[in-house]
Amino acid sequence: MCMQCVTGVAVAATASATGLRAWIGGRSGRRPSPRTMRVITALVVTGGVIAAGLQF
Repeated sequence: MCMQCVTGVAVAATASATGLRAWIGGRSGRRPSPRTMRVITALVVTGGVIAAGLQF
């Protein structure tokens, strides 16, 4: 995968992770722990990069 494609995927995955973190933080009755939020972010970014790699 070329660097231009990787950069686009990384930006999209990071934006998705940020939006998902905000949604989870606002939707749940209690605030998730910082560790839980880091795990969610890592999973979303990793999943986005893997999915983009499978498309090409």
